[in-house]
Amino acid sequence: MAANRPARSTRSSRPALIALTALAPVSWGSTYAVTTEFLPPDRPLFTAVMRALPAGLLLLALARVLPRGVWWGKAVVLGALNIGAFFPLLFLSAYRLPGGMAAVVGSIGPLFVAGLSVLLLGDRPTLRTILTGIAAAFGVSLVVLKAAGALDLVGVLAALASTASMSTGTVLTKRWGRPDGVGPLALTAWQLTAGGLLIAPVALLVEGAPPALDGRAVGGYLYLALANTAVAYWLWFRGIGRLTATQVTFLGPLSPLTAAVIGWAALGQALTTVQVAGMALAFGATVFGQLRPRTAVTVATTAKAESFSSAERNGRKDSMDVTVPALRR
Repeated sequence: MAANRPARSTRSSRPALIALTALAPVSWGSTYAVTTEFLPPDRPLFTAVMRALPAGLLLLALARVLPRGVWWGKAVVLGALNIGAFFPLLFLSAYRLPGGMAAVVGSIGPLFVAGLSVLLLGDRPTLRTILTGIAAAFGVSLVVLKAAGALDLVGVLAALASTASMSTGTVLTKRWGRPDGVGPLALTAWQLTAGGLLIAPVALLVEGAPPALDGRAVGGYLYLALANTAVAYWLWFRGIGRLTATQVTFLGPLSPLTAAVIGWAALGQALTTVQVAGMALAFGATVFGQLRPRTAVTVATTAKAESFSSAERNGRKDSMDVTVPALRR
């Protein structure tokens, strides 16, 4: 009887863990409204630096743990994939592609993760995972795509590269886990700091000196750095350590869906019947992506604490955090 208690506790806490992890892409969906209503226009790279670097330094001060040994290199790699390369590539695709095409490309992240999990984690994607990923991408496309326009090759390649970057970062975060005695707070701090430091010189070269900021802009950047980045990414990487990589990445479509809801509720943007249907489809695919096959649950229960503690040690866009309309304005 006592031996079964940890398994029941794990199962009962999983919905709460998923819900907390889902707060990350939900928060990222608010970036659209904050960017258009509070921040200076046409400064995406400066915004990326202001989101990542202050948040990383704050978490670093709270964690008071620096990487050691090979983790200096791993932290830089993960920071580049999840933040440093991901943000600029996403912004580039957003400016060069029509409508919400970049968000649609980003929504195929679960399929990227499923493929990379075969190579790096030894997981075999099921037909259910593939079909659910296709359904999620199709649902997002119904929500964000507007009138068709000419596709820019550079934009398409940048969108694919940003999705591949974040997906690779997700899977590598799961594969490498965390050093002994290091929690998700420190891991998040390392990545945000490394990513912000990588973006900063690019922002200075491309966009020049930082713009003058009024009170609204300062408030917007504080929200992005604290709630939208520091807390959200901590929840995201914490979730990667305890859920499967596929489960976490299936939460990504919540970002464009949240942006659409905020646009309707707070910014007066209309939602068509097709968009509502797409939201229902994408949300259903997100929920379905959190369900584990019955056989997987049985194996996890049999493995008991050993498999769960191993999953805890192995710790992770479009972005999943910035929608295309926000970047185009």
